[in-house]
Amino acid sequence: MTHEMRGYPLAAAVSPRLHVMDAVDSTNAKLARDAQDDPDGHPHLSVVLTHDQRAGRGRLDRTWTTPPGSAIAVSVLLRVGAVAPADRGWIPLLAGVAMAEAVAAQLGGLEVTVKWPNDVLVEGRKISGILAEVLPGDPHTVVLGAGVNTAMTAEQLPVPTATSFAALGRDCRDDRLLEGFLTGLRDRIAALAVGGGAAVAAGVAARCATLGSEVVVSLPGGASLRGVARRLDEAGRLVVEARGGEADGGETGGVETVVGAGDVVHVR
Repeated sequence: MTHEMRGYPLAAAVSPRLHVMDAVDSTNAKLARDAQDDPDGHPHLSVVLTHDQRAGRGRLDRTWTTPPGSAIAVSVLLRVGAVAPADRGWIPLLAGVAMAEAVAAQLGGLEVTVKWPNDVLVEGRKISGILAEVLPGDPHTVVLGAGVNTAMTAEQLPVPTATSFAALGRDCRDDRLLEGFLTGLRDRIAALAVGGGAAVAAGVAARCATLGSEVVVSLPGGASLRGVARRLDEAGRLVVEARGGEADGGETGGVETVVGAGDVVHVR
């Protein structure tokens, strides 16, 4: 059973197509299928939303499942033809900042930050993760999926480093959260299209807790890199000054490495 825009008037005022589902395998997969079958019916900022995702995926093809009703899973279709290909690496970071600000709007008094590239942290614990995928056969369309732990109890949290609105003793106003996320995403993608990475870099850096932190980065292929996250480059990649770690199997020390993909752990 599906509902069109029912119960989400604020979000529906931002999205031209808001599809709320009782349950779905993966919101990203569902939105990708629908956009491929009916591209004209799925404009920029089309949304698929559920509170019961059965086969969600995270980064590196990890599975992402939660008890029904305990989290929001939302996917947004982004038509990014106006964004220069060289600037599209900023899109996941902009999504992370948009979600962080939507979460922060409901969690006054708590620190809400982004861990590069796009995890949202509350007081250092993960409350939301984001996955961006290019639509197969259409390089100018991105399916952006986000999961937010809302009603998940402390006992239901998958790892000690996670959190939720409920575990923090707060209620989540879902429609307000989604409206804030979509509005922030819409405005930041527009700014990226007009001004490139230079137009959004300062806003991302201001919300990114990774910068200035000592980190361990697990790189594709199994290598790791330890050092201090110094800055973001012009494409939104993380620049790490290595300190006694290993990158590509060799000793480093004071050498800056540009990281385009990898899992980041904040050491301190």
